Amino acid sequence: MGDDFEGREIAIIDLLDRALDKGVFLWGELTLSIADVDLVYVGLKALICSVDTADKMRNAAWYQLVEHQRELEA
Repeated sequence: MGDDFEGREIAIIDLLDRALDKGVFLWGELTLSIADVDLVYVGLKALICSVDTADKMRNAAWYQLVEHQRELEA
């Protein structure tokens, strides 16, 4: 099995540019406990993207909501 990146150099800036252009969603959970007693729960949901990408996602979601509302009214 060959690696897609084998023999290719990829700069960190290229990875960052692609991540900001497409968006990266992080989701995680952490529970701290002592003696089987849960003390602290930490939940994380984060979208990391450029402002332009966020606007496109927001507009696409709004358009889908409006179309769905029209279908319900019809």
